[in-house]
Amino acid sequence: MKVLYIGGTGLISSACSQLAIERGMALYILNRAQSRKHDVPAGAQILTADVRADRAAVADQLKDHYFDAVVDWIAFTPADIERDIELFAAKTRQFVFISSASVYQKPPNHYLITEDTPLANPHWAYSQNKIACEERLMDEYRRNGFPITIIRPSLTYGPSQIPIVVGSWQHPWTIVDRMKRGQKVIVPGDGTSLWPLTYNTDFAKGLVGLLGREQTIGHAFHITSDEVLSWNQIYVELGHAIGVEPKLVHIPSDLIAAYDPDSYGSLIGDKIYSVVFDNSKIKRFVPDYVATVPWTEGVREALAWFEADPSRRTIDDDANRKWDSIIAAYERAWPQSS
Repeated sequence: MKVLYIGGTGLISSACSQLAIERGMALYILNRAQSRKHDVPAGAQILTADVRADRAAVADQLKDHYFDAVVDWIAFTPADIERDIELFAAKTRQFVFISSASVYQKPPNHYLITEDTPLANPHWAYSQNKIACEERLMDEYRRNGFPITIIRPSLTYGPSQIPIVVGSWQHPWTIVDRMKRGQKVIVPGDGTSLWPLTYNTDFAKGLVGLLGREQTIGHAFHITSDEVLSWNQIYVELGHAIGVEPKLVHIPSDLIAAYDPDSYGSLIGDKIYSVVFDNSKIKRFVPDYVATVPWTEGVREALAWFEADPSRRTIDDDANRKWDSIIAAYERAWPQSS
């Protein structure tokens, strides 16, 4: 099977690239960055062009190719989708769009999320753009037969990420350093909201299992772990993995967002709600799909990755100052003990 990944070296896509090679697929990776070549698994072929900035160069790279499946990991807006339709309408039997599980109805009307849950997120522009992308692709499928399969990941992590809800995505070690130094860490709400955390190699089994499957055309799938934990459990297990009892401070999400407006979409538009994903559909189409990496194991693999190289353990000083100010504001609201 001949497969093209647009991107293919990111946190989630790198695991999917490795698994595609292991399963004997002829994998091509279209990537603009020569510097990312070291992230490409052995056996994959690199096509170098900037899909966002130089459509002519991309078309030139693709002119002699036809793919069984194309996966775009870096499409976020309807403009990206118009480009993809133009480039791949006659180039592939299956086009896979990586959407997001944050597109589902917020707030949810039912705790159990299926692929039939309505798409509506008034709080997060990122999700709204993904919904618009899905709608444009489905319209192209219905009108012209564009062979779309939609994938909706939820919070997926790997060795290079520690997916704490109030953390630093660019500098994940920050929250670990904070716990190690005995500082307080913020948990939104009362910490009882339920969330699944999905390891990237587990996600890859679902995604790669769908490639080349004509039965998936016109369908959407989410791919998550069946392990569901509260945010309290997630934070406490991280603390135990580094040998400390973390000092959790439960703060209302709207207060966090008031002090940190950049967090509004991710919190108010996503992670403050309890969500449980019904994975029955991916298991019907990929019968051997099962997520096998629990948080107790995945968090330790991530910690080991950071501990293996001091240069990975960067600290987000701005985030630390922001969190300190939020905690201080929250604690000022409580009556002072005499």
